[in-house]
Amino acid sequence: MSFRPMLQQRAVAPLAATLLAGGLTLYPRRTAFAEEPQDAKKPIYDDFPTEIPAAAPKPVLRSVPTPVSAPSSSSSPTPTDILTAQVRQARLFLYQNSLAVETCFNNFLSRALHIENAFTNTVASLAPSPESGERLLPGGVYVVVAAMAGSIVARNRGVILRTASPLALGTVAAWTLLPVTMRNVSDLVWEYEKRVPAVADTHLQVRSQAEHLWYTGVAHSGMARAMMEEKIGEARKKLEEVVSKGH
Repeated sequence: MSFRPMLQQRAVAPLAATLLAGGLTLYPRRTAFAEEPQDAKKPIYDDFPTEIPAAAPKPVLRSVPTPVSAPSSSSSPTPTDILTAQVRQARLFLYQNSLAVETCFNNFLSRALHIENAFTNTVASLAPSPESGERLLPGGVYVVVAAMAGSIVARNRGVILRTASPLALGTVAAWTLLPVTMRNVSDLVWEYEKRVPAVADTHLQVRSQAEHLWYTGVAHSGMARAMMEEKIGEARKKLEEVVSKGH
């Protein structure tokens, strides 16, 4: 018995087993058709179902318990908190001081504007009204000339006379040439004098004495004039009598 046929049989057996296993693996278990069966086809437009499906139950909302915050543990302030508080105090201090400075500056400007308006209104109130016909330009020049003339006349006199003469002549010229303006000035001065009772009383006394002297002087001048006219009349009569007797 030769060994060659036995070797061939042993070599063919594994090959056959491999082919058999591959055929079983590749063999289809279901028949494949080239076209889909007729009973499996569906129309393009399907009919709507006649039965309405029951509504799905609404979900039940469950309240979620709120988490309880844990109590804050009492601890000492951190350096950041201390620095924040100090910065806040510094900002408040700067804001209050800047606001105070701004308020003081605004009050100062308001007072300055009020004083300026008061001064302007006061000067405007001293001017004579157009109805009075009084003009400041020529009248003021005449008053200054009169005061200078008074200083020239009393230049060789004493200090008191040299001081009083320009004031007296200037005041008389002002009351004569600018009566409305001087009346306005006197009224303004009187308003300021009433704030000091002692000065106001002194002014009233001086004014009453000056008026008394003025009226007394006018009366005496009238009496002197009448007496002079009477004497002149008597002398004229005597002269006429002498002349008549001489003829």
